[in-house]
Amino acid sequence: MTGILGRKLGMTQVFDDRGNVIPVTVIEAGPCSVVQVKTRDKDGYDAVQIGFDEIRKDKRVTRPMAGHFKKAGVSFFRVLREFPMAELKVGDVITVERFQKGDRVTASGISKGKGFQGVMKRHGYGGGPGSHGSMFNRAPGSIGASSFPSRVWKNKGLPGRMGRRKVTIRNLAVVDVRPEQNLILIKGAVPGPRGAYLELRKEG
Repeated sequence: MTGILGRKLGMTQVFDDRGNVIPVTVIEAGPCSVVQVKTRDKDGYDAVQIGFDEIRKDKRVTRPMAGHFKKAGVSFFRVLREFPMAELKVGDVITVERFQKGDRVTASGISKGKGFQGVMKRHGYGGGPGSHGSMFNRAPGSIGASSFPSRVWKNKGLPGRMGRRKVTIRNLAVVDVRPEQNLILIKGAVPGPRGAYLELRKEG
C-alpha cells in the first residue's frame, strides 16, 4: 500500500478531454520523510512512520520529539502518521510521484466542526409545526417511556456537539498529479476545512 500526508488547499474545477467540468479538491501532498520503521520483531507489527509539514523553529518541538527526529536524522515535522508500507528505510522521501492519474485513493481527515447543534440539524429530525402556537417547533419531543425502561435508551439522538471527528471517504478518483508543485487533484470533496491535514492511501 502507498500512503502520503497532505494539506487541503481548497476546491476548484478542471476540464476533461471531452470538455466536461470536474469538481476537484487540490491537495498539497508531501514531500514526506520516513522518520521511523517499525518491525514485527521489535514493535509487534510492521509499519512506516512518516512526517509532513516541516517545522522551521526548534523551540516549537518538545525535547522528546526533538530526540526522536534527531535519531532519525530528519527535519522536525508537525504531523506524524503510520502506514503499512514496505521496502522503505529511515530518511527516504515519499512524493506524489507514487500516484498517477486514474488511481483510486482513500482520504481520511478531521471534518469541519459545527459546534453545539439541535436534533434537527444533527440527526435530521422533522420537528413540529412552525405556526399556530404549537410550542413544539425544533425540540426533540419525547425521548423515552415512563414505566419501562424508565430511562433513555443508549445512543438516542440528542442535541450535542456536531462535526470535528475523523471521517474517511473511499474510492476517490485521482484526476491529475503535478509533481513539480507537489499537488494532487482528487475528484469531489474530502473531509475538513481549508488547511486541514489529510491521509491519502492508494487503493489496491
